[in-house]
Amino acid sequence: MLRIKEIAYTAYPITDLARARHFYEGVLNLKVTTQFEHEGRHWVEYDVGPATLAISNMSADKWKPSADGPAVALEVEAFDAAITALRAASVTFLIDPMDTGVCRMAIIADPDGNSLVIHQRRAA
Repeated sequence: MLRIKEIAYTAYPITDLARARHFYEGVLNLKVTTQFEHEGRHWVEYDVGPATLAISNMSADKWKPSADGPAVALEVEAFDAAITALRAASVTFLIDPMDTGVCRMAIIADPDGNSLVIHQRRAA
């Protein structure tokens, strides 16, 4: 029987490494924890709490960026400050900030159009 014990990582396909790294490192302020290159293709990982978010152009001919796929939700400490910083960086909002009653969230796009959720849980 298959028994899944955790999610190892979430990865996003990207087309322009420098542009993607500027977004993930410069705008989202993530720190690189692992990276490697093989035949001009790149894999870059960022540890986010106990999880890992990766960006890659390893399979650029088969794995394409899309706003239609799943989206990782990034928990932020200060929702309003995060939204202000993202707007100041001219990040595209796919869904404007909203309050669901249990959380506050907005969906943004990375430079390739992949969706990411900016999220803050309500205090219990």
